[in-house]
Amino acid sequence: MRRCRAVVLLLASFPAVLGAQAPNDSTMTPEQFLATLAPTSGRVTVGKDLATLNVPDNFRFIGPESSKRLLVDAWGNPPVVAEGVLGMLYPADVNPVADTGWGVVVTYSESGYVDDKGAESIDYDKLMKSMKKEVEKGNKERVKQGYEPLHLVGWAEPPRYNEATHKLYWAKELDFEGSPQHTLNYSVRILGRRGVLVLNAVAGMDQLTAVAATVPSMLAFTDFNQGNRYADYREGVDPKAAFGIAGLIAGAAAAKAGLFKGLWLAILGLKKVLIVVVAAVAGFFKKIFGRKTARPGGATG
Repeated sequence: MRRCRAVVLLLASFPAVLGAQAPNDSTMTPEQFLATLAPTSGRVTVGKDLATLNVPDNFRFIGPESSKRLLVDAWGNPPVVAEGVLGMLYPADVNPVADTGWGVVVTYSESGYVDDKGAESIDYDKLMKSMKKEVEKGNKERVKQGYEPLHLVGWAEPPRYNEATHKLYWAKELDFEGSPQHTLNYSVRILGRRGVLVLNAVAGMDQLTAVAATVPSMLAFTDFNQGNRYADYREGVDPKAAFGIAGLIAGAAAAKAGLFKGLWLAILGLKKVLIVVVAAVAGFFKKIFGRKTARPGGATG
């Protein structure tokens, strides 16, 4: 099995980049390894009756343990990357174990109810300019910590929010200095009663079209279960997030409570790199995402 993916784990206490390599199993082809993950379709429940995915025949789903094997054994990630992963999705005609393969990691961020008031008035161009400035400010500290500078190029896919379904998606294009290719960060968020269902595609910029084509279908077959839905929120009883739609896009949830709740996706050369940021111990990420950017309308505070 070819080892085509590595991981960068950013921790203030570990200034060097950590990368785990998948075991070299020359006796198993990518197709054989994929079969051991027991991919399935149909009705799938994730979490403790948290949400349901009605996976169609043209998609496949693998559960938490199989996702861990794919992320750790096949893609060469350290075990910490698989913590909290509810499962993974990929199109039926894609082999995620192959060099050109990709997948969507499903997690849950219990960050509170995200108020979507004013979402329609967000100036996404203004929001992007603000995010670019914050990313550039963080580069001084990134370099000091031994990491390459990061540049936010712009929207690969501008944010789109459906107020009726409370579902949101966007894609960012990132540039890690020294990398021959830009990075794709494709994000899908489904708002719920106490938090956000997070779907992030692990893919390269050259796969943007393929990933984007699957998003409408994923949005349609994924939703919270009764009792966890956005409409089930009880004012004054359920926890409320300290950010709105703009903050969710900017990354406020990523810095909440000390642990990174989303996945930054990257391509470095021909290797897929899943970048996991632990914001609590990375001061520069706190600076980028820790402020109150949560108010709808793109305002920061």
